[in-house]
Amino acid sequence: MRVLVLYAHPVDTSYCSALHERVVAALREGGHEVDDCDLHAEGFDPVLSRGERLRYHDVPGNMAAVAPYERLKAADALVIVSPVWNFGFPAILKGFFDRVFLPGVSFSLDDGRARGELRNIGRVVMVTSYGGSYFRALLMGDPPRKLVTRMIRGAVRPFARIRYLAHYGMNQSTQASRIAFLRRVEREMRAF
Repeated sequence: MRVLVLYAHPVDTSYCSALHERVVAALREGGHEVDDCDLHAEGFDPVLSRGERLRYHDVPGNMAAVAPYERLKAADALVIVSPVWNFGFPAILKGFFDRVFLPGVSFSLDDGRARGELRNIGRVVMVTSYGGSYFRALLMGDPPRKLVTRMIRGAVRPFARIRYLAHYGMNQSTQASRIAFLRRVEREMRAF
């Protein structure tokens, strides 16, 4: 299976970096072809320019500025590895969704209604960590979980498998809790 791993963290010594390394290694060990997209290492610009917004509905011209990321259309599965900061994704990942999940790429508009176009993607997994607790995220409405389980679900193949793996409470986490979550992620990726 071709798996696009979308990674969004600027620090290579972070816990999120360890999660990313474990995800990529376990998928490769499982025989999957991994397209490892480290948004920071690739210098991805998250800012949607005025010109891009004006060409937003101009299919296929809207893809010109982000053509290297058409690889989303070549993937059978998508794994996103990113922290949750301030109950949202880091700007670089949010910018990826704004700039790459475009009409003609992730959806089409038919009589004003959006229809998912990433039917090549049959599995989506989010691997993340939150500074706050699960209950605090729930109180805030947990926007990142909704983006993955609703917005992305609507863009991919109908009935695609969606998994959301989160380590909550990083601010009070222990080495044991972090190791346990790393092992859980590794098991999930090996069973991919």
